[in-house]
Amino acid sequence: MRRMKWIATALCLLLSGAGLSGCSTLAPTYSQPAAPVPASWPGGLSYQADTPTSSQRPWTDLTWKDFYLDRKLQKLIALSLENNRDLRVAALNLERYQALYQIQSSALVPKITASASGTFQRLPQDFSATGQPADLHQYSVGLGVSSYELDLFGRVRSLRDQALDQYLATEQAQRSAQISLISQVATGYLVLAADRELLRLAQVTLKAQQDSLLLIQRRFEVGASSDLDLQQAQTQMDAARVDAARYTTQVAQDENSLNLIVGCKVPDELLPKSLSDTPAAVKDISPGLPSDVLLQRPDVLQAEDMLKGYNANIGAARAAYFPNITLMGSVENGSDELSGLFKSGTKAWIFSPQITLPIFDAGARAANLKVAEVDRDIAVAQYEKTIQTAFREVADALAQRGTINEQVEGQQSFVTATEKRYTLSRARYDNGIDSYLSVLDAQRSLYSAQQGLIGVRLSRLVNQVTLYKVLGGGWRSPDSSSAVR
Repeated sequence: MRRMKWIATALCLLLSGAGLSGCSTLAPTYSQPAAPVPASWPGGLSYQADTPTSSQRPWTDLTWKDFYLDRKLQKLIALSLENNRDLRVAALNLERYQALYQIQSSALVPKITASASGTFQRLPQDFSATGQPADLHQYSVGLGVSSYELDLFGRVRSLRDQALDQYLATEQAQRSAQISLISQVATGYLVLAADRELLRLAQVTLKAQQDSLLLIQRRFEVGASSDLDLQQAQTQMDAARVDAARYTTQVAQDENSLNLIVGCKVPDELLPKSLSDTPAAVKDISPGLPSDVLLQRPDVLQAEDMLKGYNANIGAARAAYFPNITLMGSVENGSDELSGLFKSGTKAWIFSPQITLPIFDAGARAANLKVAEVDRDIAVAQYEKTIQTAFREVADALAQRGTINEQVEGQQSFVTATEKRYTLSRARYDNGIDSYLSVLDAQRSLYSAQQGLIGVRLSRLVNQVTLYKVLGGGWRSPDSSSAVR
């Protein structure tokens, strides 16, 4: 028994050594394509990149908890990372491709199988050599290697490398999914905050319109106001009712959307009250040069890993032109008695190498190689397109960032001016100088200006969220600062 184990072990090591001693692969040497984007962001933007100081952390080191400063939003993001189903599917896909890589890697090592069998047969007297019925018993036990390919030309290694690159690409896809999820949660949170503030504004406006309508109605009853003034006040009040009902629906839909993104019912204490309560919900960041920023985005890394995988496939297609050597072998003991299974003279072995040399296949191998090369070229184009898309997303975010503060300041000044106009119009009407039409017009302008101010403040915060997302931020966990690579 010990001798059989020793022979099996030696056979395994011999075959493994023969396989590992082959060449690396026939895949082309990988070279990262040059980034097809300018070396700097587009000019003409009022945004100026900050110069990092020695104490300032670069944006690449910012975890999502460093960037999102609102405590409620932080808890909401953490809740979504635990419960969102899309992110759960991405994690399961990563586990799947990890298992596929392990399966492909196992082909580099011989598979050892153990077998034991027994055969029991009764021969009739006509088939027996003695002319008498006979019982035959046969026992065997052994170890063997079946269909192990000597990877002399790197075909199996190329397939293993392709599986590894596919796994790494899936890992980057999971990180991209996390970045997208965090951005969706933050945007949904801010939109809900803005809509709740718009609802509150609509309710306050409705109350003011109701008070004005009551006042005009009393003035009309004593002849101090015309029927036109009364109908105008009624119209304005009805418009405010419509807005209040519309924003009530919108807030409910925002909450439903947030529940779906988070993956569970969001506790009421984590919901924002209004946009005014979250003025510093996010941290201000500044990007570096395009090549430093874009090549670290998970979707760009994913595209590059896919490119490397297709590059490895070329090695497998080239290896198909060379002979394929497969080894099979086993050692075993056999006896007609179970007690004599391991006695002297019961040893048996078989070694069956096989070589397959391709001669004629009607151009199938050449076509397979062509497909692999074209797939690689397609992957190059997709990688370059991914970088260009990333550049455009960051440039768009910077373009808005360059003017958004000016929009907020201008809108705030507009609100202040319309408030003064409304106050003056109301005083002139009360003194009988102007008609109520000028008051209604000033009210409409003020209400619209206040809505616009909420909108541009929301746009400023969402722009910062978008910039953080398109720069590739959000995949780091708060307790880790390790790099992607």
